[in-house]
Amino acid sequence: MSQSILRIGTRGSRLARAQAGAVASALLARGTHSEIVAIKTTGDRIKDKPLAEAGGKGLFTKELEEALLAGRIDIAVHSMKDLPTSLPEGLTLAAILPREDPADVLVSSVPLAQLKPGARVGTSSVRRKAQLLRARPDADCVMLRGNVDTRLAKFDSGAMDAILLAFAGLKRLGLAARANHILSTDEWLPSLGQGAVGVETRASDTQTGNAVRPLDHAPSAAALACERAFQAALDGSCRTPIAGLAVVGDGVLSFRGEVLAPDGSDCVQTSFRITLGDRPREEAARAGREAGTSLRPRARAWLIT
Repeated sequence: MSQSILRIGTRGSRLARAQAGAVASALLARGTHSEIVAIKTTGDRIKDKPLAEAGGKGLFTKELEEALLAGRIDIAVHSMKDLPTSLPEGLTLAAILPREDPADVLVSSVPLAQLKPGARVGTSSVRRKAQLLRARPDADCVMLRGNVDTRLAKFDSGAMDAILLAFAGLKRLGLAARANHILSTDEWLPSLGQGAVGVETRASDTQTGNAVRPLDHAPSAAALACERAFQAALDGSCRTPIAGLAVVGDGVLSFRGEVLAPDGSDCVQTSFRITLGDRPREEAARAGREAGTSLRPRARAWLIT
């Protein structure tokens, strides 16, 4: 590793670069210089089929983690909803940045309830598809590929009547004004980890770890520990519609989660609220794991592994 410049690995999309840029800016504010290294992942290369059919979350992280283990980069920056719950041996999550708004948004001229019957609604997520069909069984849900700009272009061209996206991505790209209708997390739970950015390092690289650790936002990290443990306990794949959100404030963690039938016709849900003690991340993870374990028997029919 360079004595003065940390190499930050990221996917090459505009959103991924914006997230890596936020890490670089936070490091610079603490006197650490860095450079961004764009790495093309398997998920970026696959254009001809839905990601759920191609292998899942690791498609967007595998090459970054390989570069990290090989020493070609010092840091890997990830959207936490893309990062598998099990990390390769030798790697660790050194920091979770303050979480952005985790809500989903509907880019549309009208609210969801007012879409015309049979409206074509685009999304890249099986979770959003299931939630859409639960709310609007008449909708024609179209699974899309491509980055945020590509998907927005589908709406702008008239190919789609609406698009479902993460609010966090629009905000990080300076496109918050495109969020015509923000879907309340009280009624529409986001993907686990949505809105959160994680910084992964080599466990043995104490110098980089010490530089990155001050970026960690403890409440966001505890919330993510709960959500990732919930996901791991369910042991579902990216083809399983799983949603959930943990919120930490004033030492209290609140969580709601659900697993849906792929066609949105049914779901099972869970929720809890606990006071965190001296080891908030471990306690949050334990509570999330217990919630996932208890929900698993009721969700078994939909847990595609």
